[in-house]
Amino acid sequence: MIATPQPLTMTVDTYLEWEPCQEVRHEFVNSKVFAMTGGTLPHNDIAINLLTALRPYIRAQGCRINIADAKVSVSSAIYRYPDLVVSCDERDRTALNAIQYPKLIVEVLSPGTESLDRGDKFREYRTLPSLEEYVLISSTEINVEIYRRGEGRLWLYTAYQAPDIIPLESVGFEFPTALLYEDVVIDS
Repeated sequence: MIATPQPLTMTVDTYLEWEPCQEVRHEFVNSKVFAMTGGTLPHNDIAINLLTALRPYIRAQGCRINIADAKVSVSSAIYRYPDLVVSCDERDRTALNAIQYPKLIVEVLSPGTESLDRGDKFREYRTLPSLEEYVLISSTEINVEIYRRGEGRLWLYTAYQAPDIIPLESVGFEFPTALLYEDVVIDS
């Protein structure tokens, strides 16, 4: 998703009450509210392909998987909307407003979101003790990057291209790169 300029300002309590009543989603970062615009069709197709493959496996493990319309509470001052999030924490099973203990977060990159997803969002997500993997999927080329939590503050980086098999170690699932890009039209 692409953040639009000119953010609103409000308290977190006001945001949590106001945001569900809005027609578009809004992220909340340190009292500033940013409207999110729609993504491209390739962006959406990639997210759907991953959800379709991963959902039965995740559900069988007793975990929760959500896409685009599910907020992640990074802190009491930051709420973000990743493209896909998985939580296996019992406390998130009955969550109504936001996922608080994600194990896996996926962002599908678009030209308008790539710097935010690689920069601020990754810095924020790294503060979540439950997060084990952060996945970045390009919507403009066949490229997948995964950051995996190592020891201490170390994050390990691995890139994947066709015809690689992508392991999501946090949830014990693997799939071919081609699965993500099935029926996705990439403008080259």
